[in-house]
Amino acid sequence: QLPAGWEIRLDNRGRPYYIDHNRRRTTWLLDQTVLPPGWEERVDNRGRIYFVDHNTRTTTWIRPTAIHLSNVAQWQSQYARSNSMFNQFEHRFLPQTENNSQLNDSNEEPLPEGWQRMLDNQGRPYFINHLSKTTQWEDPRQMNSSLFETPLPDGVEMCHTKEGQIYFLDRNTNTKTFHDPRLECNIANVKCKRSLPYKIRQFRYLCSTNATNGQLKLTIRRDRLFNDSFNHIIQFQSSELRRRLYLSFKHEEALDYGGVAREWFFRLSHEVLNPMYCLFEYANKNNYYLQINPASSINPDHLIYFGFIGRFVAMALYHEKFIDNGFSLPFYKRMLGKTLTINDLESLDPEFYNSLLWIKDNNLDENDDLELYFNTTFELLGKVENIELKPDGNDIKLTEDNKAEYLELMTKWRFTRGVEDQTKAFLHGFNEVVPLQWIQIFDERELELLLCGISKIDIVDWERNTIYKHYTQSSKQIQWFWQFVREITDEQRARLLQFVTGTCRVPIGGFAELLGSNGPQKFCIEKYGKDNILPRSHTCFNRLDLPPYKKYEILKEKLLFAIEECEGFGQE
Repeated sequence: QLPAGWEIRLDNRGRPYYIDHNRRRTTWLLDQTVLPPGWEERVDNRGRIYFVDHNTRTTTWIRPTAIHLSNVAQWQSQYARSNSMFNQFEHRFLPQTENNSQLNDSNEEPLPEGWQRMLDNQGRPYFINHLSKTTQWEDPRQMNSSLFETPLPDGVEMCHTKEGQIYFLDRNTNTKTFHDPRLECNIANVKCKRSLPYKIRQFRYLCSTNATNGQLKLTIRRDRLFNDSFNHIIQFQSSELRRRLYLSFKHEEALDYGGVAREWFFRLSHEVLNPMYCLFEYANKNNYYLQINPASSINPDHLIYFGFIGRFVAMALYHEKFIDNGFSLPFYKRMLGKTLTINDLESLDPEFYNSLLWIKDNNLDENDDLELYFNTTFELLGKVENIELKPDGNDIKLTEDNKAEYLELMTKWRFTRGVEDQTKAFLHGFNEVVPLQWIQIFDERELELLLCGISKIDIVDWERNTIYKHYTQSSKQIQWFWQFVREITDEQRARLLQFVTGTCRVPIGGFAELLGSNGPQKFCIEKYGKDNILPRSHTCFNRLDLPPYKKYEILKEKLLFAIEECEGFGQE
């Protein structure tokens, strides 16, 4: 029996939905109206509905549905394991960037003007930039020598502010900028190089030459982690967030030589996932990627929060720290300004991806009964909305002739539905601290590695939790595969993992806890095709299709090409 004031109806496709005449809302699920035990609905002094959980004495803007409470329980379960997660997090690293610790002390190449080499109390060399009054571990001679040697354009001079920050004065136009005019050409050249350590050095150069004099001191209460961090970061000018970072937790005596800040980035990046804030969600129930929650708009301050998180993520990159949870690869592509395609949907929404793939691969003139138009429906917070993909889309029927446009519009809509304003706020906050132009030298997989770091991969655990199809453990191709895994570098192993699973990270419980689109899914190697083609991957199923190569050298060459030289090559 329906509650008072409720009615059930059918839409034009015959699907039942419910109307709440009390609030003038619609919903697909009736159980969204029933509050769990201990919850109460209230209205604030501005007429906005919020919910009180008397069990935990907390409030939220989100109606506590069964799905929402399940997400809360999942987050709390992860939070309970945070200490062991942080132990693994502490051991993340970046590919070797040939920093100062490995340089020959007899290096006779002079330092750039204004730089000095010193030793700390443990005998480790570091470098002082007297112009900007900053210090760093990286040797400036190794960071961007090609940019140092490139002359400035005619009429452009390099100058310094009172704080020592570099800027460029263009006497041709009487303008000044903090962006090196040589950078745009240099980025184009760097994109041609596949060496991630080389790209990292270029990025570190940009950070060091745009450092701001002074210190950024933050004191955070552990029990107010999100609110304190938000209040601190949002109040500073963006340039102040590029000062040397010193962080402490209130009532805890500890000098921050980097460890306290590392913990803060870990804890806060996990806290933003808290479903009570309704900002991010897992891309789907069976993977680890984060995506913006369309329902975040229910929070009146959601755009300010996304601007704050954009600043926070940029700070992690700038201060050479890692965050715990990474975003989906399509989100990284959005950060890089790349066009998203149907293939990018596979790991986020396999069902939606397969439906579009069917349309793409089939002749619609032979399927007149589809009755599809240039529109779609979107249910958010109990409200069903009809969306036209283009003007008058409700009246434009999908045909074989116009399906390419339909697929393009539907793909774009799927990636932006309900999250466009939030994404723009995030990117704006990020760009305030680290200009988006600086990260253009990376691809989306490299950006994930830079932001999340590389975990030491346990090859024994990986092999122990791998299954085979049409191969056996004793097949020579399988023996060669594990030989290849042991011979390559940590970065290449992370790239291989990205290629097959979509992420460079291993679950806290190891490879036994890998998830696919339908739940637990072990790493799988399947025999596929002929020996003259490249390997391909199915990220939804953690599966590598490995052709039966006849020589180890060929297998190695093909795998390296797939994971290093191709952007999404062979992924399905």
